[in-house]
Amino acid sequence: MTSRLLHRGRNAPPVAVGGKGSWLHLADGREVLDASGGAAVSCLGHQHPAVVAAVQAQTGKLEYAHTGFFTNEPAERLGEVLVGHEPGGLSRAYFVSGGSEAMEAALKLARQHFVEAGQPQRTRFIARRQSYHGNTLGVLALGGNAARRAPYAPILADAFSHVSPAFAYRAMREDEDEGSFVARLAAELEAEFQRLGPQNVAAFVAETVVGATAGCVPPPAGYFRAVREICDRHGALLILDEVMSGMGRTGTLHAWEQEGVAPDIQAIAKGLGGGYQPIGAILMNDRVLAPIMAGSGAFAHGHTYLSHPVACAAALAVQEVIAEDGLLERVRLLGERLEAGLMERFGNHRHVGDIRGRGLFQAIELVEERATRTPFEAARKLNLRIRDEALSRGLAVYPGGGTADGTVGDHILLAPPYIATEAEIDLIVSRLGEAVDAALAA
Repeated sequence: MTSRLLHRGRNAPPVAVGGKGSWLHLADGREVLDASGGAAVSCLGHQHPAVVAAVQAQTGKLEYAHTGFFTNEPAERLGEVLVGHEPGGLSRAYFVSGGSEAMEAALKLARQHFVEAGQPQRTRFIARRQSYHGNTLGVLALGGNAARRAPYAPILADAFSHVSPAFAYRAMREDEDEGSFVARLAAELEAEFQRLGPQNVAAFVAETVVGATAGCVPPPAGYFRAVREICDRHGALLILDEVMSGMGRTGTLHAWEQEGVAPDIQAIAKGLGGGYQPIGAILMNDRVLAPIMAGSGAFAHGHTYLSHPVACAAALAVQEVIAEDGLLERVRLLGERLEAGLMERFGNHRHVGDIRGRGLFQAIELVEERATRTPFEAARKLNLRIRDEALSRGLAVYPGGGTADGTVGDHILLAPPYIATEAEIDLIVSRLGEAVDAALAA
């Protein structure tokens, strides 16, 4: 049957018809180990009974109520779970339908904060090259994913500028240690504040652990403390994008917990609802809200499906399972096993230049020449070849291109479910090894 859907590629992909735990079931009878959780989404795997039951129960009670008129019980309970204890000072939540919406909301909230604080000149946002913050026009302009930006460059807003990524494998010089690398990055950020005029900068925006564009890049030690100090000194906000890396993926509920700082605004999504319903959120502190509450009293923003009751019920169930089953510790333990397996299989591989990540958020970067870190030619599309070879072996992985500079470079990202077994983690490494070697030999 001809598909009437506009798919991401030229050809229609395989049809997924079911799933259980870490596995997806396809219409042709194949079973596929979901080693990336889609796009780091399915943190509890597929068909978790507690989440399925929560969705079914909420649908039977209240499927929708517009936030212009009402709040709802699942949204209120989810907000209490996320920020009732005010982690890092974050005290309020705002629920949307996904990561791009969350990041758009973060930008608008930051802007309104300064308008109502009497600083309307703060219109500039600083982000990083090799970043990704979403695919709507606003956050596409904010992000530094060169390939995704290119077709739309003439219609992207010019309120955004970009500094170097904290990407040690690609950017740290041979004469630098981690401390001097951080100092150089901080000096560059300070220089960008000065170029724009510190009084004109609204926020610095970054992924705490870089996701799809560069492949699970953790920050060097002390980087975010240096960034936080610069933002505070100039009165700018710090916005952290944890759409992919947050909600337990790196072994702590929030990835920033491992950095010794907290953001003023945080975006979350994928692991918030685990794929059971579309949901994202921004979390914010009282500093951000104070001038708004003292002024207009309302965030000047909105979408039809804000705080959707069924989506919030699903996310609430996901977060309860993570807490009650002690899955953060499991992420740390399985992450250690995954990292060790990748090191054993690829640590001496002539075409694997780097193995990196945190928790169950790991990636390998492919290179043509390991000594020089030379990437493969983009035309080879190695990351897509590995994806296809993996799928033929019953393994779903998340491929990335343009890793090195936005044009060339290949990586494979892994983000298996928190409920994966040790045997499944080992199988991921084994099948990925076969796929990499087969793709390189083709």
